[in-house]
Amino acid sequence: MKKILPDLIAILAFVILSFAYFFPADIEGRILFQNDSVAGVGGGQEATEYLQRTGERTRWTNSLFGGMPTYQMSPSYDSTKPLKWVEAVYHLYLPPYVVLTFIMMLGFYILLRAFGISVWLSALGGVIWAFSSYFFILISAGHIWKFITLAYIPPTIAGIVLAYRKKYLLGGIITALFIALQIQANHIQMSYYFMFVILFFVGAYFEDAYKKKELPHFFKASAVLVLAAVIGVCANLSNLYHTYEYSKETMRGKSELKHEGAAAANQTSSGLNRDYITQWSYGIGETLTLLVPNVKGGASVPLSRNETAMEKADPTYSSIYSQLTQYFGDQPMTSGPVYVGAFVLFLFILGCFIVKGPLKWALLGATIFSILLSWGKNFMGLTDFFIDYMPMYNKFRAVSSILVIAEFTIPLLAIFALKEVLTKPNILKLKENRTGLIVSLVLTAGVALILAVAPGIFFSNYIPAQEMAALQQGIPAEHLSLIVANLTEMRKALVTSDAWRSFFIIVVGCALLFLYLQEKLRASLTIAGIAILCLVDMWSVNKRYLYDEEFIPKSQKTDVFRKSQADEIILQDTTLNYRVLNFATDTFNENNTSYWHKNVGGYHAAKLRRYQEMIEHHISPEMQQTYQAIAAAGGAMDSVDASKFRVLNMLNTKYFIFPAGQKGETVPVENPYTYGNAWFVDKVQYVDNANEEIDALNDISPIETAVVDVKFKENLKGVTEGYKDSLSVIRLTSYEPNRLVYETSSAKDGIVVFSEIYYPGWQATIDGQPVDIARADYILRAMNVPAGKHTIEMWFDPQSLHLTESIAYAAMALLLIGMMLFVWLKRKQLAIK
Repeated sequence: MKKILPDLIAILAFVILSFAYFFPADIEGRILFQNDSVAGVGGGQEATEYLQRTGERTRWTNSLFGGMPTYQMSPSYDSTKPLKWVEAVYHLYLPPYVVLTFIMMLGFYILLRAFGISVWLSALGGVIWAFSSYFFILISAGHIWKFITLAYIPPTIAGIVLAYRKKYLLGGIITALFIALQIQANHIQMSYYFMFVILFFVGAYFEDAYKKKELPHFFKASAVLVLAAVIGVCANLSNLYHTYEYSKETMRGKSELKHEGAAAANQTSSGLNRDYITQWSYGIGETLTLLVPNVKGGASVPLSRNETAMEKADPTYSSIYSQLTQYFGDQPMTSGPVYVGAFVLFLFILGCFIVKGPLKWALLGATIFSILLSWGKNFMGLTDFFIDYMPMYNKFRAVSSILVIAEFTIPLLAIFALKEVLTKPNILKLKENRTGLIVSLVLTAGVALILAVAPGIFFSNYIPAQEMAALQQGIPAEHLSLIVANLTEMRKALVTSDAWRSFFIIVVGCALLFLYLQEKLRASLTIAGIAILCLVDMWSVNKRYLYDEEFIPKSQKTDVFRKSQADEIILQDTTLNYRVLNFATDTFNENNTSYWHKNVGGYHAAKLRRYQEMIEHHISPEMQQTYQAIAAAGGAMDSVDASKFRVLNMLNTKYFIFPAGQKGETVPVENPYTYGNAWFVDKVQYVDNANEEIDALNDISPIETAVVDVKFKENLKGVTEGYKDSLSVIRLTSYEPNRLVYETSSAKDGIVVFSEIYYPGWQATIDGQPVDIARADYILRAMNVPAGKHTIEMWFDPQSLHLTESIAYAAMALLLIGMMLFVWLKRKQLAIK
């Protein structure tokens, strides 16, 4: 107990700090209104209701985009229940938000302790890693999966460190456990990025083992870690496999459409297009936010909200400044900068000189690697190389987020540097290290000082081109130059204010080190002083982006999904299955509609690729035409030309929601032209490729003709002529999100098109006999139905779910056996002692 008491004190300090940051919201039970979280609730409501009603999970929902798998909406699998229990213990059952900051600090603390760093220096490391601004921005934005994944990465690397330090069993167990936990957190992009960091680490340990002639030990540790990784991955095999399969069908997969010219160059071999991948690219000059947070203005919030800027504002134009943002960088918008702490960055650069060994070079290399790739379209040669040749890199967007690597490597090397200074007081007296100290001061305090007194040396333009174009269009010429000059002065004030701030933080930090080197301050007090300095620095920056006023009573969150009058009217329709299109919102950027209805629109970062292409080619143009036509007719649908929205009709869009009045009121308009749940067609038109398939919808009437890719011809038994008459009937008799039952009656064999989104994995029977499902009209399902009366069933329960769950259970059993073996061996060692 005496041995672990300092560790317990450090952990208790993390708990107290976490509670303090979120006080008083944490004790008052207030919560954040997080757009992504709210969108997740709305999109997952149908699946949630199904689980509550049946006790089973559905892997399909029809509540958004006409229908899609729930693999990336509610990735819960029974095999991960033991992991959930372990996770709850690791979280100490702390309340929401508090637990997030706690596990971020604890994970980095575990890593530093694995390196053999002292308790108090490790605690400092936990604080400076966890309080990096990006993490609190993630909480504010509701990117909780990403946050938790990042929190589990340092302890994962701790396991790797322990294994290479010859603690094979403990290292393997910790690696396997935290790989399993981070994959369960379900943000593969972050795990993918840190595979590069791990490769840098492994390279460093290989070099070290080679120099020390300990390669057998290196390969033994590597074998243990490979086994640990396999166990950690297999524990989440259900999630990983189905995410992989799903990604092929989403926007992250390869489009079957062939483009020409610039559009073709924008395509990648098997993933997102280049513009979408690099839309959020960090500016080259913007990288200075690592040192000075407001070097590009901060977040994309109204400029009028910043007191420093408004002190320089011309009151004549105050109304304009409420429409302009503080941010003036290269990204379309941002919730805030990546700031690692000014003194932390100083220590990192100092560490590049005074820390010795291959691990230093690995950390420096990973940092540079992260920064260069974060530039994205601003450094397109390297970005193109990774998009074209690095597996999976083109599956992820927002390349700026790779800066999480720098946020990890910078504080880690900073702590290594501080350890060198504190344990070797004469280290900075060496000539080469004095040079390093001067370089570190110049690159941090020096740069901050230049930004404070002469920001124009680094930045000459404080108004982005797009913003300038908007000003030129909306501002009279006689006022434009005055506004531009004043706006430039306001944004310069943002930069200089934060630059002075960073300069003085570095000065104070260096003063603490100087006092220690002069033996005027003990090591423990030096660490405490630096901890307070860094905490005050980073805490105050974080409070710009995640502050108490953002937290609301829980009751207000439910108001988001309050039924409108239009919702009430539509929900009176007891038809089993139909869709709704909401014109009163940003149709493809919200899930409030999905909470109540089966939505043509919706919001999800990984929607099905073919549906997105239908949005671009047909749904969005039809929406514009439909809105204009219905508005012109005053809502009288009998005078509207239904040919203007044939695709919306084939999607069974039974209701349109229109805005009404000035207070957010909405009204429903019933669409009498919808084709219903399913229909017989007169003919089948086979096409040779995706371009012909999507283009054919410009000309055919889907109620009469089904357009089918030739590769599905065999599924329809080669039929080209369908059959339907007034007595041909098909109707939906039973609806569940993952199971549909139809009854059909017709005099002859015919082709039925179902207003259901096609996706591999759906199965079907006619009167209990298996039958093939074809894809029709680019996104729908079709089937060859024999003459007579029949019952058709479709269900979504992929067999791969059951297989992967069995493997995941086996992996969890191995992990638990390993943990029990370790406990048994430790108890045996203690008994011997």
